[in-house]
Amino acid sequence: MRSGRATLAAVFALSAIGCGETAVVAPVTPSDSVPADTLPAALQALLRPDTTRTSTVAAGVRYRYLWSRQGPWAVHLVEADLSRCELGLRTLRPAAREAGGKGLERVTAMVSRAANVLVAVNADFFNADGTPVGSEVVRGRVTAAALRPGVAWKAGSAPWMGSTSISGDSLMAAWPISISAGDGRTEMVGGFPDMLDKGARVGDLEVTARPTFAPVRHPRTAVGYDVATNKLWLIEVDGRQLPYSDGMTLPELASLMEALGIDEGLNLDGGGSSVMVILGTARNRPSDAAGERAVVNGLALVRDSTGCAGR
Repeated sequence: MRSGRATLAAVFALSAIGCGETAVVAPVTPSDSVPADTLPAALQALLRPDTTRTSTVAAGVRYRYLWSRQGPWAVHLVEADLSRCELGLRTLRPAAREAGGKGLERVTAMVSRAANVLVAVNADFFNADGTPVGSEVVRGRVTAAALRPGVAWKAGSAPWMGSTSISGDSLMAAWPISISAGDGRTEMVGGFPDMLDKGARVGDLEVTARPTFAPVRHPRTAVGYDVATNKLWLIEVDGRQLPYSDGMTLPELASLMEALGIDEGLNLDGGGSSVMVILGTARNRPSDAAGERAVVNGLALVRDSTGCAGR
């Protein structure tokens, strides 16, 4: 594992190379090599990347960095094969909220206290008092319930994305979760808006209702799921940093999801909150001058063999 992490670190170090510069990568041993990677033709046509770098994070988990002068866009993609029973999702929370209070914290700090996290991104939008805007479920316990879009997961089920509802004492995703008693299994974070449903765009992606948010380029974070391949995608697009990366509008982000073959897609909090943490380190370039921003929760891809029980 140590040599594999060294190879990954070497690949990530190249992210500091200026836009369009040529990178020379030292050869690696066969055990560290990354399988041949062919970008989907639709993705190549959309981004026309000038720089593409790929690395294996763990078995079944691949990271790609693409830079394109067309935007310009710096795009970070993580593809995870959820047919592997040891891969799953987990909700991360700030220490203050884990202790029963309110507050924000950087995703890197949340990851540092959690076990088995491979990749994590910022998740829900948040209120000024340090509470999430949408629903949240942590280790099967409902910690916030709201009528908002979200992404939910439990072992043995495909990820669900859509708008939650409340029926009696249950928070409804694709399955009911008792608000008072929980279910001991579900993980959920909120987002907005719901982007793709069965491969089709959801409405006009808030372009009309939110003209300073949806049709304007900002840093973006999103999650998507390809039903046919059982692949989860974590997406981060840097922004507000010309000439490095301008960010994406929500229609542009939807086009990126479509090019990846995503069927179900959800936009998460973006702007200065956007961050992608891989093996404990933020790999993108957050747009705030102070660096990574403290946020209300994170969505983590974890490796946990308990998901393989009974198989």
